[in-house]
Amino acid sequence: MKKRVLLGVISSLIAAGGIAGCSDKNMSKDSGAESQAAQLNADWPQLTSGIAKDPAIEARIDALLAEMSVEEKVGQLMQVEIRSATPEDVKNYHVGSILNGGGAFPNNDKHATVADWVALADAYYNASMDTSDGGVAIPMIWGTDAVHGHNNVIGATLFPHNIALGATHNPELMRQVGAVTAAEVSATGIDWVFAPTLAVTRDDRWGRSYESYSEDPEIVRNYAGELVEGLQGGIDSNELLSDLHVVGTAKHFLADGGTTGGIDRGDAQMSEEELVRIHAQGYFSAIEAGVQTVMASFSSVNGEKMHGHKYLLTDVLKDRLGFDGFVIGDWAGHQFVNGCTNVRCPQAINAGLDMFMAPDPSWKELYANTVEDAKSGALSAERLDDAVRRILRVKMRAGLFDAGAPSERAYAADESLIGAPAHRAIARQAVRESLVMLKNNDGLLPLARNQRVLVAGDGADNIGKQSGGWSITWQGTGNENADFPGATSVYGGIAEVVEAAGGAAELSVDGSFEQKPDVAVVVFGEDPYAEMQGDVSNLDYPGNGDLALLKRLREQDIPVVALFITGRPLWVNPEINASDAFVVIWQPGTEGAGVTDVLFRTAEGAVNHDFKGKLTFSWPNDARPELRNRDQNEELAQFQYGYGLTYQGGVQLAELSEDSGLQQSDASEALAVFNGRALDPWSLQVFDAGNNHAVIASSVAELQGIRVQSVDRKVQEDSRRLTWSGAGNAVAGFFANSRTDLSGYLGNQGALVFDVKVDAAPSDAVNLGINCGTDCGAEQSITELLQDAAPGEWKTVAVDLQCLATRGAKMDMVLSPFYVRTAGALDLTIHDIRIAAKVDADIHCG
Repeated sequence: MKKRVLLGVISSLIAAGGIAGCSDKNMSKDSGAESQAAQLNADWPQLTSGIAKDPAIEARIDALLAEMSVEEKVGQLMQVEIRSATPEDVKNYHVGSILNGGGAFPNNDKHATVADWVALADAYYNASMDTSDGGVAIPMIWGTDAVHGHNNVIGATLFPHNIALGATHNPELMRQVGAVTAAEVSATGIDWVFAPTLAVTRDDRWGRSYESYSEDPEIVRNYAGELVEGLQGGIDSNELLSDLHVVGTAKHFLADGGTTGGIDRGDAQMSEEELVRIHAQGYFSAIEAGVQTVMASFSSVNGEKMHGHKYLLTDVLKDRLGFDGFVIGDWAGHQFVNGCTNVRCPQAINAGLDMFMAPDPSWKELYANTVEDAKSGALSAERLDDAVRRILRVKMRAGLFDAGAPSERAYAADESLIGAPAHRAIARQAVRESLVMLKNNDGLLPLARNQRVLVAGDGADNIGKQSGGWSITWQGTGNENADFPGATSVYGGIAEVVEAAGGAAELSVDGSFEQKPDVAVVVFGEDPYAEMQGDVSNLDYPGNGDLALLKRLREQDIPVVALFITGRPLWVNPEINASDAFVVIWQPGTEGAGVTDVLFRTAEGAVNHDFKGKLTFSWPNDARPELRNRDQNEELAQFQYGYGLTYQGGVQLAELSEDSGLQQSDASEALAVFNGRALDPWSLQVFDAGNNHAVIASSVAELQGIRVQSVDRKVQEDSRRLTWSGAGNAVAGFFANSRTDLSGYLGNQGALVFDVKVDAAPSDAVNLGINCGTDCGAEQSITELLQDAAPGEWKTVAVDLQCLATRGAKMDMVLSPFYVRTAGALDLTIHDIRIAAKVDADIHCG
């Protein structure tokens, strides 16, 4: 396996907290899945897709399947990315689908025009319809992440993120949000969006919490069908999948919001009853509304990766829930299925995945291997035909076979649809209705317009920050206000209404001023982030001098209104105490003026718009990483589900506790990771050269190219001998499904310390690693150290934590404090692994 591929595999597996539930004795899941399918839980409802099968379409599919070669069928299973596939590739490999990832643009131009998007769509479409090789013409379908509007396109309307939309408690508005998104996507010649996200977030530390409408499945179920019909058109209307509508995606199936510890791409460990009652509810209404695609989650359910979960993908989703569209993978997620790689995974298709999302250039190798698997029978002919049938069914329902090139469609390249005033008006309404007021002491709000208003904080005039992740770029970073033409910042909205009424609005990020204001509005909060980079270890809002700014203004007898930008509930009691009024504005998107609509009175002094937003996430009473949900630990909520003040009440909020509940990590004593056995929360786990993985609970275990054996040093079986055969990259280490805070050791000259005995020096590079999640970790070479070790003699090794932290490991959220990776041959024994401060030994930082 290529090194770069395996590194990604390791990273995601570690991010998932390892592989709880899988051991060296049960590497195959097939028999268990068959048994489970035979006893399908009666709690799963029997559903039917909202779009009935059309006999004419099914007959047309039959005819096409009879004409298609294996190569053409496998081509339909491939979704490739615009940065790694040319139109010529689409023609030569019969590619079924194109996507643009976050931050991918036509001609690699962030400021690509609508015409540029349509031109590229035309090029791919024309290539897919080219039959000069004697094949059949099957139009490609282009998918895009339009998760809060057409968020990859300059000038598009960006809605508040889902957590904010949940707070509106307005399902009908969701239909409008979907329709606007579909219209703007249609203008760029794209046919398919990867939305809505139907996660039910249970642990708010998860970095994708803002993509969830609620911690409560009722809201998600009420919204899902409305969003789908907004995107695709009503199932009983003549608008279904018509010109201004696109194919929708219910994602990420299943329980991505229920992973243990809120770890992105982690493991949802729960009963099937909980899966049905909490995490599947949105899919029920989405299927009944006719959603045409479902995206499999990166995450696992009870230790089994969803991309390879036959029971849930096939027996439940397709057979029991009646889903007859196709299942798309997520960003090479197939490679994490047991025994798979980035370039070969018949297991995923056999389990029920219908289309690989294969975004990097290795997709051509995946294509070739899948053709080989189809011809050898590793991928069954029946399953291949079923997958292709489902893909063709969706394309025909969407009218792609008859619509012509994207540029020939009714609204293609219609720039007037992008950020249209009517669209922005709907987004502005969504902002207004999503705002949640937590505090309004002495009735400070609403504000008179004709005042001198100081607008402070780093979020005041920052459209990128107020829009959050998935905004032009993947993480939402690297943007400036000019990248959002037609948008309005919070400050921009305030200045417009205040100055029109004869008042004055002064922008000052640091809160300084020349003339004392009548009131200060401070806009602050989380910076943008998206998947993988958004996980946190606790619910404390770290701030960036925001608390000091609030206090400084209050100390000058200036009334303070705090506007908090956030993608999840966070502990902000000190900030609330330092404010006279505190409003959660979430991530409002491009229409910051919607905040002003509620904050200020009319010119005549009446209430303009009252607060409507109510929490759909419980707000924490301290920063501890405890679950606080509507049906779980409600007593731990500072503000419970459904809370939200209006102008109709005179609630005075008392001073809140400023005890975060967090304990400083004690770095005076060594923290044992392994002292004859793996210490909680860690377990010894192995990832072999074939991407098989196992929790090692026995005295001897052997996988492909790596062997683990319990051996004696001081007492019986107090050490582990790890032997690599040189068969390819393999990893052994200690992993957990929960995070450990090692930051105290970091600040106390801490090191990762272990005893090691080398019996056979390494034949290739050896890296020692520590990990805190996907794209969050660090490795350093210990090759020379092991090569120089005296054979058969024990030595103590200490690796500087600061060295690893500098390279990217976040020490407050560690999942794996120790793992060793090599592709070569190596024979070593480890003993007494610990984290210690002020180590009396040579400290390595390679």
